[in-house]
This record gives sequence, structure tokens and C-alpha cells, in this order.
Amino acid sequence: MLSAVYRLKAPRQFELVYKNIDFNNTSVIVKPTYLSICNADERYYQGLRPEEILKKKLPMALIHEGVGEVVYDPTGEFAVGDKVVMIPNTPTEKDDIIDENYLRTSKFRGSGFDGFMQEYVETTADRLVKLPQDINPYVAAFTEMVSVCYHAISRFEKFADKKRDVIGVWGDGNMGFIVSLLMKKMYPDSKVYVFGKNQVKLNDFTFADETYLLSDVSEDLYIDHAFECVGGDKSSSAINQIIDHITPEGSISLLGVSENNVPINTRMVLEKGLDLFGSSRSGREDFAGLIELYKEKPEILEYLENIVGVSFNVSSIKDANAAFEADSHKLMGKTIMIMDN
Repeated sequence: MLSAVYRLKAPRQFELVYKNIDFNNTSVIVKPTYLSICNADERYYQGLRPEEILKKKLPMALIHEGVGEVVYDPTGEFAVGDKVVMIPNTPTEKDDIIDENYLRTSKFRGSGFDGFMQEYVETTADRLVKLPQDINPYVAAFTEMVSVCYHAISRFEKFADKKRDVIGVWGDGNMGFIVSLLMKKMYPDSKVYVFGKNQVKLNDFTFADETYLLSDVSEDLYIDHAFECVGGDKSSSAINQIIDHITPEGSISLLGVSENNVPINTRMVLEKGLDLFGSSRSGREDFAGLIELYKEKPEILEYLENIVGVSFNVSSIKDANAAFEADSHKLMGKTIMIMDN
């Protein structure tokens, strides 16, 4: 069977190619239905990655956040028509210590090999998790991003001490919204403070106990643990502000992605005995755990509807370009592509 693939061949240039998919005894075939554009996709699309990286990875189909419907499953794990979330991380080995998303041998869709911008995706049953049939597909589309936040919180549980009266989240974008929402729902006895630079965005964090502008944080405000969701050029100032306001022996979860090295106040990290840990991507356990959390606390899905941005029906290269161009100018929210192949 031939499947249409939207590959980025150069910045802002998609090409439509066709590849053959074989029906075999091991692969599950999924038709992508709703896809979500990530900042990482935009960096490829706009050519913001280093030139040597672009030369190495392009042409490549983008998108690692998406859901679809099963059209063929010889394993019997899924029924035809089942709604599933597709897991982009693809391990090639198993390790008893290192999680699948940190193994250097793991592959990741949309970063090294074709992502989900395809008419049909050939995968394996372990790279799929069944979704509730009534889930909002626009929210389900960015399940992968939420799973990354869920994964970071699971690592927080591993590293953070038991003093968790106040949790601070730095960043008023999509990731900051998701992390602070999950923290509030998973740790209802803790206060969640959100720190950002845009008051309009902060107004949407209605579930948080307090919100603060980065420029208006009093010296005597302290938190027990923190999540940094800023990234980019501003991550240094965010991390250093966290170091100033965190109590001794607190933990700092680093989630923001930066292309350049980030200078931080290591002297105070040492003096306060702080734990800094990074989190990146997610694995099957995170997806499965998140879906169970959705079932237990369906109000999370309702809050996540607030960060659904614009949507585009995509059935051509022109449509794909329009979606990515609109996403590049968004202030907040997730851009959703409805695949109409």
C-alpha cells in the first residue's frame, strides 16, 4: 500500500513523496487524524537548527505529537477503528537502569527519522496506547507534550525531598501551563505558584494558588521546589531567579530547551545543596500513566482545552505551510492539524 508522506526538504519547503507500506505479521498500521505542532518542529521548519543538523536530518517528515485510528493490527492488541496516541520514542534495546527515552540508541520520530506527517504510519503495538473513545481529539493531539510533563513530575517524585509546601513553576507558556496544572491536580495539598512575564497569559492559570510577574517577585518569597519551563535565551535568568528563591536542599527540574550553553550561579547551588535534574521526552509508561490520570481526573482535559489554538485541515503542501506559518506567529496555544488525506 502506498502512503503519502509530507517531508521537509529545506526550511519552509515541504515535498510530497510516497512510500510503500507492507502488511506483515508484526506491524500495526495507523491513520493519523489529529497532529500538533511543537516548537521543535518549528525550529526545523524555520531553519533555526544549526546548518550541519539540518543537512544531516532533512529531508524528514515532521511532527511527534499526534493521534490516529488503527486500520490494521495483526497482533490483535487493537481493533480496527480504535483511537490511539502514537509514541514517537522508538527504543532499539532495553536497559534495567536507563529509561527508554534516555537511551542513546533510541530513535525519535520527527528527529532523525520520519514523524507523523504521513497518510499512514507503520509502527508496533508497544508504540501505541488506546485512548478513551470520547476524548477531545484536539486535546488528545498533544498528549505527547503532556506526557513529557508527566514524566518530569515522576522524576520530581524520585529526586525531591518530602517538604513540598510550595512548588514554583517558571514559564507562562504551554509547558508551564501543563506542568503547573498537573502538579496542582497530582499534589493537591501543595501550593503551586506560577512565575511569568506576561500578565495576560498568567490570567489563564486559574487553578494556580498564586501567579507572579518575573519582574515583581519580593525578596522574601520562597519555594521548596521548582520547575523551569522557560528555555531559550531567558532560561539563564529564570534558573538564577529560582536559585535565589528556593529553600536549601530543594530540587530544580529543568525542562526548557536551549540551543546555547546556560550560565547559572553554581556557587549558590553548592551553598544551598540544591538538586538540578533534567527531563526530556517520555516513554510508554508515561503515556499509559497519563491516560489513567485523565480517567481519574477528567477535569484536567477540560483545563487543557484552554491551550488549544488554531486548527487547519491539511490535505496539501499549501495547507501544511499555512499551518506552520500560523504557528510561528502564535502567542500561546497549540496549533492542530486535522489530516484530510
